[in-house]
Amino acid sequence: MKTDRKIVVIGSSNTDMVIRCPRMPEPGETVLGGEFIMNHGGKGANQAVAAAKLGGNVSFIAKVGNDIFGRQTLEMLKEIGVDTTHVGVSHDFPSGVALINVDAQGENSISVASGANAALSENDIDNAAEAIAGADVIIAQLECPVDTIAYAAEMAKRHGVTVVLNPAPAPREHLPERLLRNVDIIIPNKTEAEAISGVAIRDMAGACDAITAITALGVSTTIITLGSKGALLCENGDCIEIPSVKVTPVDTTAAGDTFCGAFCVALTEGKGLADAVRFGNKAAAVSVTRCGAQQSTPFRYEVDE
Repeated sequence: MKTDRKIVVIGSSNTDMVIRCPRMPEPGETVLGGEFIMNHGGKGANQAVAAAKLGGNVSFIAKVGNDIFGRQTLEMLKEIGVDTTHVGVSHDFPSGVALINVDAQGENSISVASGANAALSENDIDNAAEAIAGADVIIAQLECPVDTIAYAAEMAKRHGVTVVLNPAPAPREHLPERLLRNVDIIIPNKTEAEAISGVAIRDMAGACDAITAITALGVSTTIITLGSKGALLCENGDCIEIPSVKVTPVDTTAAGDTFCGAFCVALTEGKGLADAVRFGNKAAAVSVTRCGAQQSTPFRYEVDE
Protein backbone atom coordinates (compact mmCIF):
# COMPACT_ATOMS: atom_id res chain seq x y z
CA MET A 1 0.00 0.00 0.00
CA LYS A 2 1.53 3.29 -1.14
CA THR A 3 0.05 6.60 -0.02
CA ASP A 4 0.36 9.90 -1.88
CA ARG A 5 0.19 11.88 1.36
CA LYS A 6 3.64 13.20 2.21
CA ILE A 7 5.94 12.64 5.16
CA VAL A 8 8.93 14.95 5.64
CA VAL A 9 11.61 13.68 8.02
CA ILE A 10 14.00 16.30 9.40
CA GLY A 11 17.01 14.89 11.17
CA SER A 12 20.29 13.08 11.34
CA SER A 13 22.16 10.61 9.19
CA ASN A 14 25.04 8.58 10.60
CA THR A 15 27.17 5.61 9.74
CA ASP A 16 26.81 3.09 12.58
CA MET A 17 29.81 1.04 13.67
CA VAL A 18 28.40 -1.79 15.74
CA ILE A 19 30.15 -4.26 18.03
CA ARG A 20 28.19 -7.20 19.39
CA CYS A 21 29.58 -8.18 22.78
CA PRO A 22 28.56 -10.57 25.57
CA ARG A 23 27.98 -7.64 27.94
CA MET A 24 28.52 -3.91 28.16
CA PRO A 25 32.06 -2.95 29.26
CA GLU A 26 32.47 -1.19 32.58
CA PRO A 27 34.45 2.10 32.63
CA GLY A 28 38.10 1.29 31.86
CA GLU A 29 37.30 -2.28 30.84
CA THR A 30 37.85 -4.01 27.49
CA VAL A 31 35.41 -6.77 26.55
CA LEU A 32 36.63 -9.23 23.88
CA GLY A 33 34.77 -11.56 21.59
CA GLY A 34 32.59 -9.06 19.69
CA GLU A 35 31.43 -9.13 16.06
CA PHE A 36 31.86 -5.88 14.06
CA ILE A 37 29.22 -4.61 11.64
CA MET A 38 29.02 -1.27 9.80
CA ASN A 39 25.53 -0.01 8.93
CA HIS A 40 23.68 3.09 7.80
CA GLY A 41 22.02 4.82 10.75
CA GLY A 42 21.08 8.11 12.39
CA LYS A 43 17.65 8.65 13.89
CA GLY A 44 16.40 10.81 11.05
CA ALA A 45 17.61 8.47 8.31
CA ASN A 46 16.33 5.43 10.24
CA GLN A 47 12.86 6.94 10.42
CA ALA A 48 12.89 8.01 6.77
CA VAL A 49 13.95 4.52 5.65
CA ALA A 50 11.39 2.81 7.91
CA ALA A 51 8.58 5.00 6.59
CA ALA A 52 9.61 4.45 2.96
CA LYS A 53 9.90 0.67 3.35
CA LEU A 54 6.44 0.61 4.93
CA GLY A 55 4.86 2.45 2.02
CA GLY A 56 5.25 6.10 2.95
CA ASN A 57 5.88 8.94 0.50
CA VAL A 58 9.00 10.30 2.20
CA SER A 59 11.28 13.31 1.78
CA PHE A 60 14.36 13.75 3.97
CA ILE A 61 15.90 17.04 5.11
CA ALA A 62 19.41 16.45 6.45
CA LYS A 63 23.11 17.10 5.93
CA VAL A 64 25.96 14.68 5.25
CA GLY A 65 29.68 15.13 4.70
CA ASN A 66 31.51 15.19 1.37
CA ASP A 67 33.02 11.78 2.08
CA ILE A 68 32.49 8.10 1.37
CA PHE A 69 29.97 7.75 4.20
CA GLY A 70 27.88 10.62 2.85
CA ARG A 71 27.96 9.32 -0.72
CA GLN A 72 27.00 5.80 0.36
CA THR A 73 24.14 7.19 2.43
CA LEU A 74 22.71 9.20 -0.47
CA GLU A 75 22.92 6.19 -2.78
CA MET A 76 21.16 3.94 -0.25
CA LEU A 77 18.36 6.45 0.45
CA LYS A 78 17.63 6.83 -3.24
CA GLU A 79 17.52 3.06 -3.71
CA ILE A 80 14.98 2.75 -0.88
CA GLY A 81 12.81 5.44 -2.46
CA VAL A 82 13.45 8.39 -0.14
CA ASP A 83 13.47 11.81 -1.84
CA THR A 84 16.95 13.24 -1.11
CA THR A 85 16.47 16.60 -2.85
CA HIS A 86 17.04 18.39 0.45
CA VAL A 87 19.90 16.31 1.83
CA GLY A 88 22.76 18.80 1.71
CA VAL A 89 26.44 17.91 1.37
CA SER A 90 28.79 19.78 3.70
CA HIS A 91 32.38 20.50 2.64
CA ASP A 92 33.25 21.70 6.15
CA PHE A 93 32.12 18.77 8.32
CA PRO A 94 32.38 14.98 7.96
CA SER A 95 29.37 12.71 7.97
CA GLY A 96 28.04 11.71 11.38
CA VAL A 97 29.29 8.50 12.98
CA ALA A 98 27.80 6.40 15.81
CA LEU A 99 29.66 3.78 17.86
CA ILE A 100 27.25 1.15 19.16
CA ASN A 101 27.71 -1.71 21.63
CA VAL A 102 25.01 -4.39 21.59
CA ASP A 103 24.99 -6.98 24.39
CA ALA A 104 23.77 -10.57 24.43
CA GLN A 105 20.27 -9.48 25.49
CA GLY A 106 19.96 -7.10 22.53
CA GLU A 107 20.28 -3.92 24.58
CA ASN A 108 22.50 -1.17 23.21
CA SER A 109 24.74 1.71 24.25
CA ILE A 110 25.47 4.43 21.69
CA SER A 111 27.98 7.29 21.34
CA VAL A 112 27.57 9.74 18.44
CA ALA A 113 29.94 12.17 16.68
CA SER A 114 27.44 14.50 15.02
CA GLY A 115 29.62 15.88 12.22
CA ALA A 116 27.51 17.45 9.45
CA ASN A 117 24.31 16.82 11.41
CA ALA A 118 25.27 19.69 13.72
CA ALA A 119 25.49 22.00 10.71
CA LEU A 120 21.84 21.62 9.66
CA SER A 121 20.66 25.24 9.71
CA GLU A 122 17.61 27.44 9.34
CA ASN A 123 18.88 28.24 5.84
CA ASP A 124 18.58 24.53 5.00
CA ILE A 125 15.00 24.63 6.24
CA ASP A 126 14.27 27.69 4.10
CA ASN A 127 15.65 25.85 1.08
CA ALA A 128 13.18 23.04 1.79
CA ALA A 129 10.20 25.33 2.52
CA GLU A 130 8.17 24.02 -0.41
CA ALA A 131 8.54 20.42 0.74
CA ILE A 132 7.55 21.31 4.30
CA ALA A 133 4.54 23.34 3.18
CA GLY A 134 3.37 20.46 0.99
CA ALA A 135 3.73 17.79 3.71
CA ASP A 136 0.92 16.13 5.62
CA VAL A 137 3.21 15.13 8.50
CA ILE A 138 6.71 16.16 9.53
CA ILE A 139 8.74 14.32 12.12
CA ALA A 140 11.97 15.48 13.74
CA GLN A 141 14.36 14.33 16.45
CA LEU A 142 17.10 15.99 18.54
CA GLU A 143 20.33 14.83 16.86
CA CYS A 144 20.39 18.13 14.92
CA PRO A 145 20.39 21.66 16.41
CA VAL A 146 17.20 22.20 18.40
CA ASP A 147 16.84 25.78 17.11
CA THR A 148 16.75 24.43 13.55
CA ILE A 149 14.09 21.89 14.52
CA ALA A 150 12.06 24.62 16.26
CA TYR A 151 12.30 26.80 13.15
CA ALA A 152 11.05 23.93 10.98
CA ALA A 153 8.16 23.24 13.36
CA GLU A 154 7.11 26.90 13.21
CA MET A 155 7.16 26.78 9.42
CA ALA A 156 5.14 23.57 9.33
CA LYS A 157 2.47 24.89 11.66
CA ARG A 158 1.99 28.01 9.52
CA HIS A 159 0.96 25.63 6.74
CA GLY A 160 -1.26 23.43 8.89
CA VAL A 161 1.11 20.45 8.81
CA THR A 162 0.97 17.89 11.65
CA VAL A 163 4.22 18.11 13.62
CA VAL A 164 5.57 15.00 15.35
CA LEU A 165 8.61 15.22 17.64
CA ASN A 166 10.67 12.25 18.74
CA PRO A 167 12.75 13.93 21.50
CA ALA A 168 15.74 11.63 21.14
CA PRO A 169 18.35 11.53 22.43
CA ALA A 170 17.00 12.63 25.80
CA PRO A 171 17.40 16.41 26.13
CA ARG A 172 19.92 17.67 28.66
CA GLU A 173 18.14 21.01 28.94
CA HIS A 174 14.51 22.09 28.85
CA LEU A 175 13.09 22.02 25.36
CA PRO A 176 12.31 25.56 24.17
CA GLU A 177 8.73 26.76 24.33
CA ARG A 178 8.96 27.90 20.69
CA LEU A 179 9.39 24.24 19.75
CA LEU A 180 6.83 22.62 22.06
CA ARG A 181 4.03 25.05 21.21
CA ASN A 182 4.22 23.88 17.59
CA VAL A 183 4.35 20.14 18.32
CA ASP A 184 1.12 18.18 17.87
CA ILE A 185 2.40 14.75 18.91
CA ILE A 186 5.47 13.94 21.00
CA ILE A 187 6.89 10.39 21.13
CA PRO A 188 9.49 9.92 23.89
CA ASN A 189 10.69 6.67 25.38
CA LYS A 190 10.83 6.23 29.16
CA THR A 191 14.20 7.97 29.59
CA GLU A 192 13.24 10.87 27.35
CA ALA A 193 9.85 11.30 29.05
CA GLU A 194 11.57 11.46 32.43
CA ALA A 195 14.03 14.08 31.15
CA ILE A 196 11.27 16.29 29.71
CA SER A 197 8.76 15.93 32.55
CA GLY A 198 11.06 15.67 35.57
CA VAL A 199 8.95 12.70 36.73
CA ALA A 200 10.47 9.29 37.50
CA ILE A 201 8.65 6.49 35.66
CA ARG A 202 8.59 3.23 37.61
CA ASP A 203 5.14 2.02 36.54
CA MET A 204 2.15 3.05 34.45
CA ALA A 205 0.99 5.47 37.14
CA GLY A 206 4.36 7.23 36.91
CA ALA A 207 4.08 7.30 33.13
CA CYS A 208 0.66 8.96 33.45
CA ASP A 209 2.13 11.57 35.80
CA ALA A 210 4.92 12.24 33.30
CA ILE A 211 2.37 12.71 30.54
CA THR A 212 0.42 15.17 32.69
CA ALA A 213 3.60 17.22 33.11
CA ILE A 214 4.35 17.08 29.37
CA THR A 215 0.79 18.12 28.52
CA ALA A 216 1.24 21.15 30.77
CA LEU A 217 4.13 22.19 28.50
CA GLY A 218 1.65 22.59 25.64
CA VAL A 219 1.67 19.27 23.75
CA SER A 220 -1.82 17.78 23.47
CA THR A 221 -0.85 14.23 22.47
CA THR A 222 1.93 12.19 24.08
CA ILE A 223 2.94 8.62 23.28
CA ILE A 224 5.49 7.06 25.63
CA THR A 225 7.11 3.99 24.11
CA LEU A 226 7.92 1.43 26.79
CA GLY A 227 9.73 -1.33 24.89
CA SER A 228 8.39 -4.78 25.71
CA LYS A 229 5.57 -3.18 27.75
CA GLY A 230 4.14 -1.49 24.68
CA ALA A 231 3.12 2.16 24.63
CA LEU A 232 1.00 4.60 26.58
CA LEU A 233 -1.09 6.95 24.44
CA CYS A 234 -2.57 10.07 25.98
CA GLU A 235 -4.69 12.55 24.00
CA ASN A 236 -6.19 15.56 25.79
CA GLY A 237 -5.96 13.81 29.15
CA ASP A 238 -7.37 10.43 28.08
CA CYS A 239 -4.78 7.64 28.35
CA ILE A 240 -4.81 4.09 27.04
CA GLU A 241 -2.22 1.32 27.26
CA ILE A 242 -1.42 -0.39 23.96
CA PRO A 243 0.48 -3.67 24.42
CA SER A 244 3.54 -4.66 22.45
CA VAL A 245 3.82 -7.63 20.12
CA LYS A 246 5.75 -10.30 22.02
CA VAL A 247 8.99 -11.42 20.36
CA THR A 248 12.48 -12.50 21.41
CA PRO A 249 14.74 -9.46 20.84
CA VAL A 250 18.11 -9.71 19.13
CA ASP A 251 18.99 -6.01 18.71
CA THR A 252 16.85 -3.05 19.84
CA THR A 253 18.98 -0.39 18.10
CA ALA A 254 16.33 1.03 15.74
CA ALA A 255 13.14 -0.05 17.46
CA GLY A 256 12.08 3.46 18.44
CA ASP A 257 12.90 4.85 15.01
CA THR A 258 10.97 2.06 13.32
CA PHE A 259 7.99 2.80 15.56
CA CYS A 260 8.10 6.49 14.65
CA GLY A 261 8.38 5.87 10.92
CA ALA A 262 5.55 3.35 10.99
CA PHE A 263 3.38 5.64 13.12
CA CYS A 264 3.73 8.47 10.61
CA VAL A 265 2.88 6.17 7.71
CA ALA A 266 -0.28 5.09 9.54
CA LEU A 267 -1.26 8.72 10.11
CA THR A 268 -0.93 9.51 6.40
CA GLU A 269 -3.13 6.50 5.64
CA GLY A 270 -5.89 7.97 7.79
CA LYS A 271 -5.56 5.64 10.78
CA GLY A 272 -6.56 6.93 14.21
CA LEU A 273 -3.93 7.45 16.87
CA ALA A 274 -4.49 4.12 18.67
CA ASP A 275 -4.34 2.14 15.44
CA ALA A 276 -1.25 4.09 14.37
CA VAL A 277 0.43 3.11 17.65
CA ARG A 278 -0.54 -0.52 17.10
CA PHE A 279 0.99 -0.40 13.62
CA GLY A 280 4.14 1.15 15.10
CA ASN A 281 4.32 -1.60 17.72
CA LYS A 282 4.04 -4.31 15.05
CA ALA A 283 6.78 -2.78 12.92
CA ALA A 284 9.08 -2.28 15.92
CA ALA A 285 8.55 -5.89 17.00
CA VAL A 286 9.80 -7.11 13.63
CA SER A 287 12.82 -4.81 13.78
CA VAL A 288 14.13 -6.09 17.13
CA THR A 289 14.28 -9.68 15.88
CA ARG A 290 17.26 -8.89 13.64
CA CYS A 291 20.49 -6.93 13.73
CA GLY A 292 21.31 -3.43 12.59
CA ALA A 293 19.44 -0.17 12.23
CA GLN A 294 18.02 0.38 8.77
CA GLN A 295 18.52 -3.27 7.73
CA SER A 296 16.24 -4.31 10.58
CA THR A 297 13.32 -2.09 9.59
CA PRO A 298 10.61 -4.20 7.94
CA PHE A 299 8.92 -3.90 4.59
CA ARG A 300 5.15 -3.50 4.53
CA TYR A 301 4.41 -7.13 3.70
CA GLU A 302 6.26 -8.22 6.84
CA VAL A 303 3.96 -6.12 9.04
CA ASP A 304 0.70 -6.86 7.23
CA GLU A 305 1.18 -10.64 7.43
